Amino acid sequence: MLKDLTSARHPARRMRRLKEKLIEGALFLCAASSVFVTLAIVVILVSESIPFFKEVSLKQFLTDTQWTPLFTDAHFGILPLLSGTLMTTLIAVLFSIPVGTIIASLMSEYLRPGLRDWTKPALELLAAIPTVVYGYFALLFVTPFLQKIFPNISGFNVLSAGLVMGIMIVPYVSSLAEDAMRAVPQHLREGSYALGASKMQTAFRVVIPSALSGITSAYILGISRALGETMIVAIAAGLQPSLTMNPLQPSETMTAFIVQVSLGDLPQGSIGFRSIYVVGLSLLIMTFFFNILGFWFRKRYREVGG
Repeated sequence: MLKDLTSARHPARRMRRLKEKLIEGALFLCAASSVFVTLAIVVILVSESIPFFKEVSLKQFLTDTQWTPLFTDAHFGILPLLSGTLMTTLIAVLFSIPVGTIIASLMSEYLRPGLRDWTKPALELLAAIPTVVYGYFALLFVTPFLQKIFPNISGFNVLSAGLVMGIMIVPYVSSLAEDAMRAVPQHLREGSYALGASKMQTAFRVVIPSALSGITSAYILGISRALGETMIVAIAAGLQPSLTMNPLQPSETMTAFIVQVSLGDLPQGSIGFRSIYVVGLSLLIMTFFFNILGFWFRKRYREVGG
């Protein structure tokens, strides 16, 4: 009788192991697919960029102050696109990081749980708005408002695009930062209150330093999101590459140039068309650098916290 029961269990046990193997294989394929896609993107960008650098030297690409691939007298200096990208990103970060951190502190330390439960999803709805809507909001509302303050501001300008990008990034920063702050053990707050600290002192001197690794990750994600934004800068910042540090003037970003050329202004296979792959590779390198920087910050502050 015992032998019959044991033999009956073997098929069920083998079937359970088979199901576990299938699940493990499916999970491995999901993880490997993301790695494969990333490697494929890198391979395509590098392979398409090599012919470009056979005609344009790396020195010219990094030092030339003109970017005019659509002109007869073409110049391929990345500096104008780089300045526009960094200016819009800097403006967006200068707006989103303080506002996002304050909102995260408010939701984590001040709001009641019931109020926080609907405030956070409502705030995260900002991230669901299509970026083309943000672009026209910047062009048709923010820019006219800024023209009342700065009469000399251009109709297409970096400041308007950067501010609206900052508004768009706020949910990313505030949501991740709030999650990191709520993960701080409650006994740290209670110890701070026991020493006579106020809620604000506890939030900015105890909770935020303790959650700094997670908050830094939120900042890095916001920076990477700003670097890769396309529609807002294409609509509101203009399509005029210029090496300027004046946010009141129009400027073209790296992503906006990719959109412009992809619309068919240059024949496929030409040196000008291949420039979009070089710009994409440069943007990938910048984003990769910030991700590595964020990983380093997380590791460092976790070690310090430990």
